[in-house]
Amino acid sequence: MMTIILYKSFEIVVGLSSGIVIGSAFLALLTFLGVIPRLMQWVKNTYNGKAFTASLLIGTLYGTYLTFTGSSIMFGFPFLVVWGLLQGIFNGMLVAALVEVLHVFPMISKRLGLRDKIRYLMMAVVFGKIAGSLFQWLYLAK
Repeated sequence: MMTIILYKSFEIVVGLSSGIVIGSAFLALLTFLGVIPRLMQWVKNTYNGKAFTASLLIGTLYGTYLTFTGSSIMFGFPFLVVWGLLQGIFNGMLVAALVEVLHVFPMISKRLGLRDKIRYLMMAVVFGKIAGSLFQWLYLAK
């Protein structure tokens, strides 16, 4: 009995420590790259920084809770569509901010000789991501 309590206590300490380290590294990455201020510039909302950061934190914590508890939300298909849309918007904006901060598209367009066609390069990436996601959801998920 005592061994089980020690084992479970050790699991709790290791899991909590790992979560703190990973969360800190993620926040350091977002802060170092300036992703949150850049996202705020994109949505033209520079006056609500604390609310923007708090909503990001609450959403992340709630998503983590749903992932690890195995609980589910029973709101039906329309809610699932809205939930997926919001997840997609968040991930898309996060990736776009990272790409813009790191200046990936200008470097790629310069190396490929597509300096004046960067708009088409960006749209090709977007449509490729959409096509890949649809292929995975509709074909591979069965």
